[in-house]
Amino acid sequence: MSKVVIIGNGVAGITAARHIRKLSDDEIVVISAESDYFFSRTALMYVFMGHMRFEDIQPYEAWFWEKNRIDLKNGLVTEIITDNKTLLMSNGETINYDKLILATGSKPNKFGWPGQDLKGVQGLYSKQDLESIEENVKAAKTAVLIGGGLIGVELAEMLITRGVKVIFLVRENNFWGGVLPKEESELIGRHIKKHHVDLRFNEELDEIIADDNGRVKEIRTKKGEIIPCEIVGLTAGVSPNVDFIKGSGIDVERGVVINTFFETNVQDVYAIGDCAQFKTGVDGRKNIEQVWYTGRIMGETLAQTITGNKKAYTPGPWFNSAKFFDIEYQTYGWVFAKMKEGEIDFYWEHKSGEIALHIVWDESTGLFKGINVFGIRLRHDLFDKWLNESASIETVMQNLKTANFDPEFYRLYEEEIINAFNTKTNLNIQLKPKSWWRNLITN
Repeated sequence: MSKVVIIGNGVAGITAARHIRKLSDDEIVVISAESDYFFSRTALMYVFMGHMRFEDIQPYEAWFWEKNRIDLKNGLVTEIITDNKTLLMSNGETINYDKLILATGSKPNKFGWPGQDLKGVQGLYSKQDLESIEENVKAAKTAVLIGGGLIGVELAEMLITRGVKVIFLVRENNFWGGVLPKEESELIGRHIKKHHVDLRFNEELDEIIADDNGRVKEIRTKKGEIIPCEIVGLTAGVSPNVDFIKGSGIDVERGVVINTFFETNVQDVYAIGDCAQFKTGVDGRKNIEQVWYTGRIMGETLAQTITGNKKAYTPGPWFNSAKFFDIEYQTYGWVFAKMKEGEIDFYWEHKSGEIALHIVWDESTGLFKGINVFGIRLRHDLFDKWLNESASIETVMQNLKTANFDPEFYRLYEEEIINAFNTKTNLNIQLKPKSWWRNLITN
């Protein structure tokens, strides 16, 4: 029986702990300085907005951990001594391990801005961030958010519900332009502005300025504009939380460097989740994957290796989903911000300007490569099947009705989409009835 120590109690670390317990009698210790119990990080905004209590976003009851013999330890690891497999804690305590899993997550990016550590300056990632924003918002009239992306939209929505004016500075000339193609980026930008966010493109932070009490009172932009504010939200992405690992002998670049089995350069030390960096991206993905579901898959996969069934990371086709205020977003496969050579695309947008579909396929083979949708829900299992089986663009378009997962009584747009698609491509795609879906998924 081995002693497995996991640093980090996010989705990657806790999934690994749960599955190791299912597969073995190993001693399991989970260390976290953030919270006593695992919680759903993506639901922090709903706690702030009053839709849920913090205890509601903890998937497991307190008794779960003792029943499953998973020892939770609230504490901060300051040093990893790999020569004798020892962890040094901030309180002077030491913890030994046989196998070590690094699942330390991410931290908001800071780029050396003057004043970036002032009171009132924060990100939105941890339980402590939730506590900070509850305090910071009490006397706030204006907030300035730095950097575009999903966290920025969440923070903007949160602050607006408390009556705070939000000014959103984005360095690029459109919103989330490194991820979304131009049409989708413009759609989301319009929607953000519709929700009373002062969204400003081609704007960068130069300095955060303090009052006499060490709190933020204003910011200066690169263009020299002074903007008074009481909150500055750092939402320019996240980076692996690995500073304390440097110097341990474990190979660290941006993240902890691993192979496809999550092995580091040090025997019996592994890394998963946001802090991990693959030597080479898996199946065309980025070498650092900071997404909830990939953390879960990593935890499940590593548990197999830890318990004697060595298994490589095979996450399957890429997908993701998010919500921009009122617009739900899904992506399956690859729809890049700038199309790759040999790709053809079709973009359709409803006259409302808030519902859209963008699909990409290979010009020479006609094989489906990816799809983005806004305001339409699609079946994950079906698109996963199509991507795994290299379905043609004709197959996907013919079965749009089957792919639709919107609830009953929602308006459907497939006829309009197909008519526009046929006009652009000179094809004659005929929609198949929705009753085909059971056969498509099961056969």
